[in-house]
Amino acid sequence: MLRLGLRQIDGFPEHAAAMLVAARSEGGPFTDAASLKDRAGLSPALIERLAAADALGSLGLSRRQALWDARSLIAPKELPLFAAMTARSQGEERHRAVLPMMPLSEEVVADYQTHRLSLKAHPMAFLRPMLGDRGFVRAADLRNHKYRATVQVAGVVLVRQRPGSAKGVCFITLEDETGVVNLVIWPDLLEKQRKVIMGARLMEVRGRVEYDDEVIHVIAMHLTDASASLDALSDADRLVPPIARADECNRPIPERAGLERAGFERSGPGARTHPRDVRIIPKSRDFH
Repeated sequence: MLRLGLRQIDGFPEHAAAMLVAARSEGGPFTDAASLKDRAGLSPALIERLAAADALGSLGLSRRQALWDARSLIAPKELPLFAAMTARSQGEERHRAVLPMMPLSEEVVADYQTHRLSLKAHPMAFLRPMLGDRGFVRAADLRNHKYRATVQVAGVVLVRQRPGSAKGVCFITLEDETGVVNLVIWPDLLEKQRKVIMGARLMEVRGRVEYDDEVIHVIAMHLTDASASLDALSDADRLVPPIARADECNRPIPERAGLERAGFERSGPGARTHPRDVRIIPKSRDFH
């Protein structure tokens, strides 16, 4: 089993991690979200960050259930005088409400939002059936194609590089569920498709395979911004061709019809967004 450190969780400070570890060392494992507040002295907001990052799985809590429990810690304890007013007329619930499990694709999106990677699956794995039907090749299968054969590849953009010594050539590293694809983009194509090359979070590329020993490159011939496909990962039952524009480098995701019905609005000054729709995939590392 591979475990991630607390430092991997966005917004979880070092001093809070030290308090948590100290409380666990002194009193043993935690039992629930409330024990994190009582024993470790963590605020409900920090416990919610742990829950959002799926860090309470060792307590037997799913991500949704952990978030539910963390939110319940925000409300102050009820005064005895008013307890009878809010009690159920037929008695308290005997069984704790059990929330439905998140679909795997939504779990992966939440992982990327909270600690920028996932141990559960790669985002491209959910798009592979559609890509496979369209003839796209996985990174691990590029070696099976002849030298200079034309292929189609797709992946999340990890790194963009344009070294000064490369005479205007741009290098991009894509990642899919099987490995990485090294793209080479000649200066003339860079000028023609600069917007896609510099802004896409997910790329579809048609190019030629070239390799020397262990290094495989794809010489790009045409690139397409397929970032909108990432939007579908938040909805397991909507893994269909692009339905809306999704997050690019810094661009917020427009609302979907379902979010409009739920009362959420477009990102922007003073606007509200659904938390799962914020930056599905983190930014690439760009060197120009």
